[in-house]
Amino acid sequence: MIDFRPILFVAGMLLIALAVAMLIPTIVEASAGDEDWLIFLTSAAVTLFIGVSLILANYQDTLELSIREAFLLTTTSWVIVAVFAALPFAFSDLGLSYTDAFFEAMSGITTTGATVLVGLDDAPAGILIWRGLLEWLGGVGIIIVALAILPFLQVSGMQLFHTEFSDRTEKVLPRVTQIAAAIGAIYLLLSVICFFALWIAGMTPFDAFAHALTTISTGGFSTSDESIGHFSSAEVELVVILFMIVGSLPFALYLDVVRGRPQALWRDSQVRAFAGVLLVGIALLILWQWLAGELAFAAALRASTFNAVSIITGTGFATADYGLWGGFALVAFFFFMFLGGCAGSTSCGIKMFHFQVLFATASTQMQRLLLPHGVFIAHYNRRPIPGTVSNAVMSFFFLFLLTYVVLTLALTALGLDFITSVSSAAAAITNVGPALGSTAGPAGNYAEFPDPAKWLLAAGMLLGRLELLTVLVLFTPRFWRT
Repeated sequence: MIDFRPILFVAGMLLIALAVAMLIPTIVEASAGDEDWLIFLTSAAVTLFIGVSLILANYQDTLELSIREAFLLTTTSWVIVAVFAALPFAFSDLGLSYTDAFFEAMSGITTTGATVLVGLDDAPAGILIWRGLLEWLGGVGIIIVALAILPFLQVSGMQLFHTEFSDRTEKVLPRVTQIAAAIGAIYLLLSVICFFALWIAGMTPFDAFAHALTTISTGGFSTSDESIGHFSSAEVELVVILFMIVGSLPFALYLDVVRGRPQALWRDSQVRAFAGVLLVGIALLILWQWLAGELAFAAALRASTFNAVSIITGTGFATADYGLWGGFALVAFFFFMFLGGCAGSTSCGIKMFHFQVLFATASTQMQRLLLPHGVFIAHYNRRPIPGTVSNAVMSFFFLFLLTYVVLTLALTALGLDFITSVSSAAAAITNVGPALGSTAGPAGNYAEFPDPAKWLLAAGMLLGRLELLTVLVLFTPRFWRT
């Protein structure tokens, strides 16, 4: 039988942390002389009360989780945080329904970057900071989950990445809490560096702070409806490109860099694969725009590099409406949505190591077809890939495709056009944010979507962020049997 006490206890701790985070936009609003600080203070009080109540009602001396309870905790934590993170949006003067508020909160905590807000340039400062904080918290949260929880659950082949990570770190940092603290410190340091870099590049301190939160987390929320294009600055775009890439690399490897082994980054096969994908994608877009005569080479280089990096890393910033670049670019950006960064990063989409394991397994199978009596073993990072990992990755790809098709059909049934349905489903499940087309493309948002579509997309964001299997296993009858 599932013991809900440790699950609710941890949920209470998360709500207390969320309530403390709400004090930051409270201070921002109060400093600006805006009465909206009461909204955040009230939301913090409600969240704190519920969090403390859950802790007091479910306290126990030892916190032990079975595998089933760990699955349930992982999913419910994200949902509960989104439910209460939506309160400031719902209580604000923005006129949002709770559906819109929840959509915005889920988009933030899953670092998706899809928004229903219009008029960001005139939005309250506290709301803009709260959106950034949600993505920042979601970014560090998914790193810890990916390194500490998903390998234990053997989800999507993450146990393979756990093996790679363990050999480098557990000898020095044997406890998960120490590992989490070290990675959290690196995450905070990189965020501070990003803030100062954006400030020096020309942003105001407020914009630099807000965008530092959403860049290192590869989230994509901005303080303007025009996103990064609002600043019209090559320096700002260069800084954002750099830190989007930094956020898409394995944070476990940064521990090696700190300990004096910077070569560990490039030696990792998924980092090299990720770099190769970025270079090929950028080069194709540059050639397309340049040969089509739409832009001069320098302008094509700038626009293609920024927007390609933004979509491949799953960030979702934009400097232009790339949906107007022509058929090839439209198709290219659609496929870019499905590509992701490295495992153990803040990036979204299908991680590079998923593709590598899939390719290695498929190559080995083709070799066996040619030489049935030969012995061929698939490798990742120069190590044999266990059969359990290959099975997990295959299951992940199958469920990813199935979930994507079901989500697309459901959106189409709700009356959305084909391009909007296909691209919005992809943008949600890969946590990219902006879709394609005039409605939800880089120049639009999700405000006009019907409420059922917003709830479906919010569910897609959660599924994509938690590697599908973590959530879908809760819907199997066997999970609830004693």
